[in-house]
Amino acid sequence: MSVRHRRAGLLLGVALSGLLALGGCASGPSAKPQDPLEPLNRSIYRFNDSVDRAVVKPVATAYRDYMPSPLRTGVNNFFGNLRDAWSGFNALLQARPAEAGQDFGRVGVNTVLGLGGVLDIASEMGLERTTLDFGLTLGRWGVPDGPYLVLPILGPSTLRDTAALTADFAADPVGNVDPVASRNQLRVLRAVDQRAGLLRAGELLDQAALDPYGFMRDSYLQRRHSLMGRPDPEERFDLD
Repeated sequence: MSVRHRRAGLLLGVALSGLLALGGCASGPSAKPQDPLEPLNRSIYRFNDSVDRAVVKPVATAYRDYMPSPLRTGVNNFFGNLRDAWSGFNALLQARPAEAGQDFGRVGVNTVLGLGGVLDIASEMGLERTTLDFGLTLGRWGVPDGPYLVLPILGPSTLRDTAALTADFAADPVGNVDPVASRNQLRVLRAVDQRAGLLRAGELLDQAALDPYGFMRDSYLQRRHSLMGRPDPEERFDLD
């Protein structure tokens, strides 16, 4: 692992320790079993929402409105192709050979026939995408979620998924791009593209959810458990 990745892992560990230390003061007897840090999480959620409304959402909206649709599709396909490779590796670690074959097949087809992943030929051939990461791999082998966490800027997570981010970051091909300016440009482009893809869902959430924070939390946890084939997460976590 490079010095850059070790430094990222150290910073992530320090930030996580700080969140849990603060959360010990923020939690209370009325906290939900899967969200004992709810007061702290809500404050970080409000911060993230403010940043999103002030900066990220306007940029993503302009990207959606002014970037030609074929270009946006190509960008989304390209980054999806990078995710498929890591997903396939995690499928192997999870002893899921069918999903691994699908993901690696997608990478091979789209890289060779899809101009480096810009075209999604694999989907047209019926190769379905499975989005797996190292947090799901840990969960597959019995590592519990731990408390729900909202990370600054990054958003919904759990203690387990946050710890797994070090591996996810290290395996990210974009993190190895040089020079640094190009790497950062790719990261910004990916973030904007992902946010643009969530614009419609965000509008529906604002209209329908009485408590957007609670809706996002429950949706995140249910989706993560669904990807592992587990029931609805209703667990208690002792932080003492």
